[in-house]
Amino acid sequence: MGVIVPHTPMATATDFRHCRMVIRAGSKTFSAASRLLPGDMSDAACALYAFCRVADDAVDVDGGCMPAVAALQSRLDRVYAGRPDDHPIDRAFAETVALYVIPKTLPEALIEGLAWDACGHRRYVTLSDVYAYAARVAGAVGGMMSLVMGRREPDTVARACDLGVAMQLSNIARDVGEDARNARLYLPRQWLTDEGIDPDAWLAAPVFDTALGRVVARLLAEADGLYRRADPGIDRLPFACRGAIHAARLMYAEIGAEVGRNGFNSVDRRAVVPARRKRELIGRAVAAWMMPRPMRPAPVLPENSFLIDAVTATHPPTDEAIAAARTLDDRIAWLAGLLVRLDAQDQVSRSRS
Repeated sequence: MGVIVPHTPMATATDFRHCRMVIRAGSKTFSAASRLLPGDMSDAACALYAFCRVADDAVDVDGGCMPAVAALQSRLDRVYAGRPDDHPIDRAFAETVALYVIPKTLPEALIEGLAWDACGHRRYVTLSDVYAYAARVAGAVGGMMSLVMGRREPDTVARACDLGVAMQLSNIARDVGEDARNARLYLPRQWLTDEGIDPDAWLAAPVFDTALGRVVARLLAEADGLYRRADPGIDRLPFACRGAIHAARLMYAEIGAEVGRNGFNSVDRRAVVPARRKRELIGRAVAAWMMPRPMRPAPVLPENSFLIDAVTATHPPTDEAIAAARTLDDRIAWLAGLLVRLDAQDQVSRSRS
């Protein structure tokens, strides 16, 4: 699981600003949602996502399969030893995992999922196989985010992991064509076979038809079920955090809705959520922020269980600084600013159309 050394400051404000720039360039949806988090938590969330981004890029761009994965593991080992590489993302990530007591199992799971991508030999036959992949590359991130927001209870962490898996399913549904052109297939092969589609033949010459559309629709239905399971867990988060996570949940789910509006054709089309729609979803997120729902018992997704077990086995942080958050007025100012930026983006989009 890894031993986390006692916390000492390792990162500067400049390091965290660098992480935010990386996220702004790599994930507009997360960048928008993260701005609704209180300052310290927003910085930590950006450090998490920035490390995930550079890890993903190291595998995809460097393309060295196991050598690249081994280098990532060594990089993570130095982070957890309190001796991060001389890079702003590594320093910010080391600061975050030490301060919020994030078990090493979670980022190791992410690296394992990236290894499945890099080596290209993994075949996702069943939905459980897809869940196992999504648990590593996204459920682990959801679990880490829950810890950053100060929630370590097993049921809340389980719902955060559900949300991560749901978001990954949305991404898979959106990127079917792009993934296929990179010789990757994340749709359950058994589902394709059930629809009369030979997975390997289709991967060699990916085209859209109604049978494939039914497979994509089926995956999005699974995602919707996980989003609904995750909703009460979002309401268990600190009040200051709920708006951001509701916004991210709604924006990612809207990706699936856009795929549906395109007739579930994500082979030669790419679903994009326009800025105007994002602004509407943030309004819905604010309404959900103010009206929490009761937590309903739900079983742990089996593929996520090792993540929850790792969190349960660690002791929570005691540093009172973690509880520091912005005032409600500050949070409203963040939200107002975000709405203004999204409106400006929408105006630019309309002027170019």
